[in-house]
Amino acid sequence: MISKHITIEEATFSAKAVSNKISNVPNEAQLKAMQLVAEKLFEPLRFWYNKPIKINSFFRSLEVNKLVGGSATSQHCKGEAIDISAGSKAENKKLFDYVCKNLDFDQVINEYDFTWVHISYKPKGNRKQILVIK
Repeated sequence: MISKHITIEEATFSAKAVSNKISNVPNEAQLKAMQLVAEKLFEPLRFWYNKPIKINSFFRSLEVNKLVGGSATSQHCKGEAIDISAGSKAENKKLFDYVCKNLDFDQVINEYDFTWVHISYKPKGNRKQILVIK
């Protein structure tokens, strides 16, 4: 388990990895980063929301990240970022707003008009960046 509400299987699942027979397993440092993201962001958000939150993407190996068209500097590859959805744009906006107002974070990104929300956390030097990708 990564945390109370996140299994290692859902944190590392990637359809691209499966279809391309690519390993998507974090190393020890990446796993620790994932646990920190869960502790500092996901679990407090899940507690506040009090309903399940779907994980669209958490850890991505460099190879998987390249296949999905991720940024070369993606925090997903370090285990520092998670893309989440509560099932609708309106509910995703609630998650976004809560993180912005209540949690320490590196980045929170409204992706494609709240289709999902990207949140990230670093052990040191969180920038509190609030971004929009259209």
